[in-house]
Amino acid sequence: MAKVYLALGSNLENPVEQLNQALQTLEKLSITPIIHSDFYKSKALGPQSQPDYINAAALIQTQDAALTLLRKLQKIEDNQGRNRKVERWGARTLDLDILLYDQLILNTPSLTIPHKEMLKRAFVLYPLYEIAPKLILPNKTDIKSAIDKLDQAGLNTDLQKINIFNGHK
Repeated sequence: MAKVYLALGSNLENPVEQLNQALQTLEKLSITPIIHSDFYKSKALGPQSQPDYINAAALIQTQDAALTLLRKLQKIEDNQGRNRKVERWGARTLDLDILLYDQLILNTPSLTIPHKEMLKRAFVLYPLYEIAPKLILPNKTDIKSAIDKLDQAGLNTDLQKINIFNGHK
């Protein structure tokens, strides 16, 4: 059974509801109850004309292989209206990314684990830290050190935790 950390994000068609719906679906994929962070609001990485994102992190446990899980996550995205033909870093109804899959290091054309941009993204690291404050990353860095480096690099750490009851914690 693998412990898998996921990033969730949405900025279209009621993002809070999109994340809540995704969490309900992820609950069905996990062998144990999922754990997830609060929701955070952040500016988009791509075109600034798009709405702000709502982001979260979740921990699931699965017996699926990493690539099988990726296909299941993409199906969830598709079922929630994800349009894969839009521009990179464009607006989307749902984005589900595998951040970590146990201590697996994988680099294929369709999947890179750990997620290649996670250490540069406050909207990933802060929610991840919330659910796993003692997490050690595959590069042997602890999550708190990764956040400290992010803050020191001056990358966008302008996040706002939003207090919305979602009933899935």
